[in-house]
Amino acid sequence: MPAGPRILFFADAGPQVGGGHVMRCLTLARALGERGAECAFVESRAAAGVLRRFGWPAGPVLAMSNTEDLPGLVRWGQDFAASFQPDVVVVDHYRAGAAEETALSGGGARRVVVIDDLADRPHACALLLDPGFGRRREDYAGLVAAGCEVLTGPDFALVRPAFAAARPRSLSRRARHEPPARALVALGLTDVGGVTLRVVEALAPVLGEVRLDVVLGSGAPSLEALNALAGQDRRIRLHVDSTDMAALTATADLAIGAGGSSVWERATVGLPTATVVLAENQAPMAQALAAAGLTLALDARAPGFEAALVAAWSRLTGEPDLRWSLTTRSSELCDGRGAERAAVAILALA
Repeated sequence: MPAGPRILFFADAGPQVGGGHVMRCLTLARALGERGAECAFVESRAAAGVLRRFGWPAGPVLAMSNTEDLPGLVRWGQDFAASFQPDVVVVDHYRAGAAEETALSGGGARRVVVIDDLADRPHACALLLDPGFGRRREDYAGLVAAGCEVLTGPDFALVRPAFAAARPRSLSRRARHEPPARALVALGLTDVGGVTLRVVEALAPVLGEVRLDVVLGSGAPSLEALNALAGQDRRIRLHVDSTDMAALTATADLAIGAGGSSVWERATVGLPTATVVLAENQAPMAQALAAAGLTLALDARAPGFEAALVAAWSRLTGEPDLRWSLTTRSSELCDGRGAERAAVAILALA
């Protein structure tokens, strides 16, 4: 039997950007692997930690780099590609553009796929994937070559299969319109700026009997203080480096969630959410989703964030019609099968 195509991933991670790039690439790599591809990652130290935590490698090939700077990582990626001989390189890195993509293509010997959600720089690729809400091919006019295939919108959101599997039961349960008993606080494993502690401290006085499932990473700056809070308050339960986000998301009744790629995980199971903007690049989509009635939106960098958070919590817990509207609208937007669609498109290039 002939060997399947080889796919090399080049993904960003770190304290400021979090692990979302690596997580969505890992989801895509697994979808490709199920279809016969052999996948490997060019890793920075931060990316390596995310991959190990979530069960990679799935096969024998794994790249490891000790350099954090982008030019050094590109050079290391070129060296590894020369031995791995990938058919396709997938680039998911906000600081990478046409120059880095051309370098990783080996002078055009390999097809390049770019995952982006900014539409703010030129790319040198055969296929570009942007799952952003409201994104159109025209947004990349002049940024990609005329022959580049551009796939846009939440139909191509890279959501782990466990969320799609949990979707029917989750939506059925939400249709019963029961009062909220569990809330999910998930603001990224890296907990940028200690935002998780800010959220939990603001909500603790207004929780009532609602239980908080708080997700964060083992290196999160909020962890020590949250451990102390959880020791004093039975309603607060910590989930450190959780690998079962699908179950936590599907069984929650509402959420305070980050504005990155986890938006689509929550939408898949119809979880009513106040989406928290943690970085400038997250703001446009969060605001567009809120304007369309798909989420509430808050900005952690804005003055009065804590007061706005408590107001949003009051709406989510006190307005069942709002919760149901958020459930129906968000679940209609994303079915959680985007990785399958993206994998088929990528394999057509190989």
